[in-house]
Amino acid sequence: MTATASFVRQLGAAVKQVAGKRGSSWYTPHMAAASRAIIERVPLVDLVLEVRDARVPLSSEYELLRSFPRSSRHIIVLNKMDLASRSQMKVWKAYFEQQNSISYEVNSHNKENVKEFLNFLRARVRELKRTDDANPTITVMLVGIPNVGKSALANSLHQIGRISAAEKGKLKHATVSPLPGETKDISSFKIGSHPNIYVLDTPGVFPPSIADAEVCSKLALTGAIKDCLIGETELAQYFLAILNLSDEYKKWAKLSTAESDELSDDKVEPSGDSELNKRRRQYATDHTQDFVVNDVRRTLFEKISSFHGNLNYEKDLSKLIEAEFAALQKAFNLLAESEFEAQDKIAAKLLNLYRTGRLGHYTLDSIPSVDGGKRQRGESEAVVA
Repeated sequence: MTATASFVRQLGAAVKQVAGKRGSSWYTPHMAAASRAIIERVPLVDLVLEVRDARVPLSSEYELLRSFPRSSRHIIVLNKMDLASRSQMKVWKAYFEQQNSISYEVNSHNKENVKEFLNFLRARVRELKRTDDANPTITVMLVGIPNVGKSALANSLHQIGRISAAEKGKLKHATVSPLPGETKDISSFKIGSHPNIYVLDTPGVFPPSIADAEVCSKLALTGAIKDCLIGETELAQYFLAILNLSDEYKKWAKLSTAESDELSDDKVEPSGDSELNKRRRQYATDHTQDFVVNDVRRTLFEKISSFHGNLNYEKDLSKLIEAEFAALQKAFNLLAESEFEAQDKIAAKLLNLYRTGRLGHYTLDSIPSVDGGKRQRGESEAVVA
């Protein structure tokens, strides 16, 4: 994707600069300590659940596990499946099967999905018990890079596991935050009885450095790296570049048509204050409201579909992104502010909508080539649902 090369280079350089700065929050002392503790525990636990972000199934790989041989006790958990391209989930599952890896897609906020995952884990546990009846307790460890949803998954497994086992007592909670790096210690949560099953929630850990600029960019866009270390505006521009080069915006064409029909109806028969207008005034600054999200979608559709430049050229792509930022100031109701002051707020709101799935479902990694060549992480196209 040559048109996005400048965004990748810019974000990749920013990540590398942060990672290389002594005393930065990239690879902190607690990460180093957590890495040692996790490596020591891996051989001792019964199952290792490597949690990855389903939007970046390769870029979110947990490099600490590379030093351990692949086994049936290692399961790749593709979390946040609700934010990824749905059509790609089966493709990735087949890919991991070809790699002799066990994988499972999950949405840690969907109770039914987590319940199915827990049943899957219990089946794996029964297989373990056949070969090791002497151990009455099973330990499962969640590992992964920051902000892939390990703590949210631990909480859901704990809650549903206790309900299904009809256990009483105080419910424990792992700290869950949209910001990476909130989990500091290894915590234990009971998720099953007969046999007893415990899950260990561990801190997210990065490697000391990441050489691939595109991997850095994808991790930053999906929220694994703190926005303040990279720059929200640059991240939002990178997202718009991906959106503009995809077909996802075409799904919003009906919003533009509906807007035109509404304006036409108003001209024919003026009406009183509508419920929508009341909501607009009441929630003027809340960008999560459906009418604001639809305004954003419509704005982006109209800007992309009416653009006559060549988006395969970096200069034209940047020109469109600049026009989109200007138009989004109105969609986000930031008219009282100057364009410069509004830019950071637009970027923050846009990133939030992308990361919560309101602006489409994207898989940023592509399946590596099967010709035995090197893993093509840096040459991937975004795939949308």
